Amino acid sequence: MRKIVLMMSVSLDGFFEGPDREIDWHLVDEELHRHFNEQARAMSAFLDGRVSYELMAEFWPTADSDPSSTPETAEFAEIWRSMPKYVFSRTLDRADWNTTVMRDVVAEDIRALQAEPGGDMAVGGADLAASFMRLDLIDEFRLYVHPVVLGRGRPLFSSSAETPMALRLSGTHTFGNGVVLLHYRRPHHGGS
Repeated sequence: MRKIVLMMSVSLDGFFEGPDREIDWHLVDEELHRHFNEQARAMSAFLDGRVSYELMAEFWPTADSDPSSTPETAEFAEIWRSMPKYVFSRTLDRADWNTTVMRDVVAEDIRALQAEPGGDMAVGGADLAASFMRLDLIDEFRLYVHPVVLGRGRPLFSSSAETPMALRLSGTHTFGNGVVLLHYRRPHHGGS
C-alpha cells in the first residue's frame, strides 16, 4: 500500500510560514533543491490543498522557460507538470496540469488511492495535513527544520491535537546550509 508522506519546511520554533504568509526564510540552496527533486520524483502523486496548489500552479508550469532558472528549478518544473495531482477544494471547479479536484478528505477515498499501484504520495499544505492527521492518514513525516526562529507565524501542528501521536525516528540528515531533515514514521503505518 502506498504511504502518505508529509514533507514540510518549518522554522526551529515550528512555523511553516511567517505571520504574513511569507516563506522567504526558507534556505533552499542547490543541495537542498536537488534533494527535494529526488524525493518528489519518487512519489506517485501530490496531494494538495487549494492554496498550496494555486501557489504551485502560478509558478511551476513555466518555471523552466525562464532563462535564469537553475537546473534544479527546471527539473522540478518537469516533475511537477507530469506528476498526478489531487487538489482538495470546495471552490475549484477544475484544475489543470494533470490534476483531479476532490471536494473533501474522506478516509475511505484516500485509502482507495493508497491501494492503487505506485509510489508513495506527498501531502502538502498545513490545513490539508491537519485534516489528514485528524483522520489518521499520514504514515511518514519529513520535516525540514530551517535554522531560523520566527517568533510568530502559522504553526505546522495545531495545539488542539486530541491525542498524542507516537512516532519512530527513521533518520536524520544535515544539509550544508544548516537545514536538518527529521524523518519520522508512524509505528503502525507502512512498516517500521
